Amino acid sequence: MSKEDNIREILDEAAQEIMQAQSNPRSWLSWMVYFLAHLEEQATQTGSANRESYMEMLAALQDEIRNRKRTGGWN
Repeated sequence: MSKEDNIREILDEAAQEIMQAQSNPRSWLSWMVYFLAHLEEQATQTGSANRESYMEMLAALQDEIRNRKRTGGWN
């Protein structure tokens, strides 16, 4: 199993755990914010260039969410 496959499996399990704990998708926002904040902390610890790259990722995520809302699918 590749590293990427392992990460996907971990994230799939985390998503299942969140869904089992809180079945209303609206309540998942706090988990998304928690996860993004933790990623930001990790990026910041490794240097200002990574923090800048993290902010670029957030902008790209905003674009993906807009596209999802407009087209009804994830790219």
